[in-house]
Amino acid sequence: MQSAWQHRLSEQQKNRPNDNRSAWQVDRSRIIHAAAFRRLQAKTQIMSIGVNDFYRTRLTHSLEVAQIGSGVLRHLRIQNPDFEHFPSTSLIETLCLAHDIGHPPFGHGGETALNYLMREYGGFEGNAQTLRIVSKLEPYSNGFGMNLTRRTLLGFIKYPAIIDTLWFNIPKHDTNRRFIKAKDWLPAKGVYRCDLDVFNWVLDPFSETDRRLLQTNRPFDSHKRKTQFKSLDCAIMELADDIAYAVHDLEDAIATSTLSLTDWQNYALPQLKAVPSKWLSNNLNTLTERLFSFDESLRKDAIGELVNLFIINSHLVIQHNDFESPLLKYSVEINAEYAAILQVLKTFVFERLIREPKMQQIEFSGQNLLIDVFEALASDPLRLLPYTTQELYMQATSKAEKMRVLADYLAGMTDEYARRTHKRLFSSE
Repeated sequence: MQSAWQHRLSEQQKNRPNDNRSAWQVDRSRIIHAAAFRRLQAKTQIMSIGVNDFYRTRLTHSLEVAQIGSGVLRHLRIQNPDFEHFPSTSLIETLCLAHDIGHPPFGHGGETALNYLMREYGGFEGNAQTLRIVSKLEPYSNGFGMNLTRRTLLGFIKYPAIIDTLWFNIPKHDTNRRFIKAKDWLPAKGVYRCDLDVFNWVLDPFSETDRRLLQTNRPFDSHKRKTQFKSLDCAIMELADDIAYAVHDLEDAIATSTLSLTDWQNYALPQLKAVPSKWLSNNLNTLTERLFSFDESLRKDAIGELVNLFIINSHLVIQHNDFESPLLKYSVEINAEYAAILQVLKTFVFERLIREPKMQQIEFSGQNLLIDVFEALASDPLRLLPYTTQELYMQATSKAEKMRVLADYLAGMTDEYARRTHKRLFSSE
C-alpha cells in the first residue's frame, strides 16, 4: 500500500507503460529535466560568472552536493543497519540537486534585493522560492509545479514556519537614500504565506504535537526569529551543502588565486590551530602544502580527503525526544572535532571570499540592478512584462499576489538574462 509520504498534490495518471521507477526516482527525473534546474548553469555560486574562466556555478555545486549527500547517506546506513527510516538515495539526490533552484540571480545580493522589494507582500527567501517552484511554478503540471511526492517536499523545507510570523521588527528604509543597506534586509527564513496550503498538506501526516514542535522558533537577531528543527532528509541535504560550500568553494578560490597562501596563513591557520584536534595536529602542515601546491593533483587529493573526513565523521542523532515521527525525531551531525574544522573553513570562505570587497561590489551591482528592473516592470507591468507573465499578473486578485508574480519572474532569471533585461530597459544604445 502506498505510504502517505509517496502521495502527490495531484494524483495524475501518466501514460508510462512498464515504468518500473520508484516514486523517488520519478521525482529525481522531474528535477533533472526541469528548466529551473537547467538555469542553475548560468547562476552565480560564489565566483561571479565572467570574473574568472574557472568557477563553480550553482549547477556544478548542486551536482557536488548530490554526490556528497549520497555519500553521507551511505555512511549512515552502514553505521545504523537496523534504522528503517532513512530516505532512498534517489530522494537525497533529488533534494541535493534542487536545493538551490529558488535562488535568484546575483546570489545573496539578488535575494536581499527581492526581500526588500517584497517587504510588504510576504518577503522573499531562496529556500521558500525553491518550495514554490517545485510545488506550484514549474510547468510540468497545471498548478502543482513538478508534482513531487510529499516526503520530497518535506525535505525542501529547511525552515518550517511562515515567514510573516518570524518578523517582529521590520526595518525601515529612508526613501531619500538611493541604496538600501543589505544587512537590514537579509530575509527571514521560512515558507511564504501564499504557499501555506502546500505547507499544511506536507505536514498533514504528522501529529499535532509534531507539527507544533517542528515550527518552534527563537529570536535570531534584532529583526526576526529562526526555526530550530528540520526533517532528517533535509538535515542530510544541508550537511552535504555545508561540506561542498566549505571545501569545494575553497578549492575554487585557491585555483583562481582569489585566496592565497598568505590569506590561509593569516586567517585560517590560526583558527585551525586553536581547534583541539588530533587529526589537525598530524595533518595540518601537509594539508596546507597540498592545498597550495602547483601540482593540481595534490590539491585535488587534499580536497577529496577533507570531503571524506567530514562524511565518515557524521552520525545519526536525536534532535528532540518529544518528536513522535522518526522523520523528525532524528537528525545528522558531525562529531564535534570535525564540526569545528568545518566551521573554520566555512568562516574562512565567507570572510575572505564572499565578503571580499570586490566580490561585494559585484553583489551590490546585481542587487541594485534587480531593484531597478523590478521597479520598472512594476510601473507598467502590462506593457513591459512578457505575455505569459502578463497573463499571470492579470489573474492575480490582490496587490500581494501581483507583486509575487513579479518576484517569481525576476527570481527565475539567470545573471546574464537579468543584465540583458536591464540593458533593454535603461541603456541608451
